[in-house]
Amino acid sequence: QVQLVESGGGLVQAGGSLRLSCAASENIFSFSTMGWYRQAPGKQRELVATITRAGNTNYADSVKGRFTISRDNAKNTVYLQMNSLKPEDTAVYYCNARTYSIVGINDRWGQGTQVTVSS
Repeated sequence: QVQLVESGGGLVQAGGSLRLSCAASENIFSFSTMGWYRQAPGKQRELVATITRAGNTNYADSVKGRFTISRDNAKNTVYLQMNSLKPEDTAVYYCNARTYSIVGINDRWGQGTQVTVSS
């Protein structure tokens, strides 16, 4: 069972930047996609960004142009660079590793890291 450990969260003022890291306990190339999701208080978990094995990326409209997802396969780590942060970006950010197979979708999650953006 893969372990995903997020780090890099914290408190930042609006307009600031943070970089989140997700370290996996096994080769991330074995997963179809790696991604970041977030959940704000009282809201459902939502997609932030994903990256495929080939390096193709997908972003939520709310973060396009401000966030960048990347991966380092040699380090089994996925990153989320967050710039121009807004108070509405405040949430717990979760790392996701997803595998598609004939039996369906298999998701693994990290424990989450808190990001708080003050106005």
